[in-house]
Amino acid sequence: MIHYLIENGTVIDGSGTGPREMNVGIHNDRIVYAGSERLEAERTIDARGLIVAPGFIDTHAHSEFTMLADGRAEGKLSQGVTTEINGNCGLSAAPLYGEGLARREADMEELGITERWSAFGEYFALLARKGIAINFATLCGHGNLRSSVIGYRGAAADVPAMAEMKRLLSDAAAAGARGLSTGLIYPPGIYSDTTELTDLSCTLKDTRGLYASHMRSEGDTLIESIREVLEIGRGAGVPVHISHLKTAGRQNWWKIDEALHLIETARLEGVDITCDRYPYTAASTDLDTVLPSWAYEGGVDDELARLKNPETAGLIRSELRQKDDNYWKSVYVSSVSMPENRWMEGENIYDIASKAGKDLVDTLLELLIHERVRTGAIFFSMNEDNLRRFLSLPYLMIGSDSSVRSFSGPTCSGKPHPRGFGSFARFIGKYVRQEGLTELTDAIRRTTALPAATFGLTDRGVIRKGAYADIVIFNYERIIDTATFKEPFSRPQGIEHVFVNGTLAVDGGEFTGSLSGTVIT
Repeated sequence: MIHYLIENGTVIDGSGTGPREMNVGIHNDRIVYAGSERLEAERTIDARGLIVAPGFIDTHAHSEFTMLADGRAEGKLSQGVTTEINGNCGLSAAPLYGEGLARREADMEELGITERWSAFGEYFALLARKGIAINFATLCGHGNLRSSVIGYRGAAADVPAMAEMKRLLSDAAAAGARGLSTGLIYPPGIYSDTTELTDLSCTLKDTRGLYASHMRSEGDTLIESIREVLEIGRGAGVPVHISHLKTAGRQNWWKIDEALHLIETARLEGVDITCDRYPYTAASTDLDTVLPSWAYEGGVDDELARLKNPETAGLIRSELRQKDDNYWKSVYVSSVSMPENRWMEGENIYDIASKAGKDLVDTLLELLIHERVRTGAIFFSMNEDNLRRFLSLPYLMIGSDSSVRSFSGPTCSGKPHPRGFGSFARFIGKYVRQEGLTELTDAIRRTTALPAATFGLTDRGVIRKGAYADIVIFNYERIIDTATFKEPFSRPQGIEHVFVNGTLAVDGGEFTGSLSGTVIT
């Protein structure tokens, strides 16, 4: 007798082939049967009228610290996500040494994390001990390497520094990191050059890791940034992956044709390149990214000193005042650290300044100083037609660009981007079912088997005998997101059951509280 039998469902197995009416048997953490027979089981789930698919794989997550603070991961589970790829945009859970560790102290203290670690092995052991609801895989952040070895100075990596970063990257890969990620608009990644990134990426060839990049620009120098990614892929001989591919800023929307031509030409030439995107036209990151890049150098204390110094603050003000009111009306505060600023969450910078009765740029700089630049923001800067074209690409996967959060506890705060609660339901419900951008079988392939193959997740992302029993059962006619920018903590509709490693994590639409996720190494 097996543990579970899912019967009468329409199975889309992740391979890209058409749906089949079949039964799926689960025993322990594996799929043990896929066929027409009706096996004896401890529990039978009637999936008549429902889609049975592999659990969704979120290819772009940022759960390094929220997962440790609260492993329930309800925002992701409620979408049918069973596995995340973390360590994106140059920031991962490890390695953490020197300035790299010091820079993360505030994040960990804010979430009540008392444990400290330096290497991936220590961090993975902490996750396993605390328990997690979904599977955790990760890249190694280039920002971690640089901050641990060089710090946050705008210095070139000399020979000894490169040797030490390569050693740390090799250790990370040996521990299970799937590749190297960069965040080239953030310090310290912003101080690296193409040669450094290519040289580091060469380290990945033996481990079959990939190079994933939040590029130097997603707007004004988008084309040049894509060329750099391709140069790194060719030079290092490794697969490359563009994080949250977009054309940011109205003045850059027209660049989509050239951007896609570059990517698709490279693919025809044999470059292994993929990308991910969330199904929204607003981005989210730190508010201080609106500042000129020179303001970041040296870390938080140096940045704050520049904001407080009359001369450097004057230069910053002059640059920021070149942006018009419409720009500031499109920048919303999503999270603050100081209780007295909570009223700003969900408000745009223009309205915040108006309500405060102050100059707009002065209001922004005062907020950053008061918050010690620990302020999150949402930027409405993208085009819906371009988003549809990106979401139609056969080599594009869905990545929420969000951390795990739950509907209570330490991660339930602020007005985070709704993509952390709705990305997968929105992609399938709005863009596949309602708008017909692609066939459902292709949408399932690009949220399951393709991510598993891209990031080297063996026996994940498919429904077949012997694969891990990560499964989502959903109502295709009902699935849709409900999270909004004003009310992001809202569950999608249509997700009926979610299995993680053979254990029911969502049963009849309700969380079971199971912590059956694992660290994938």
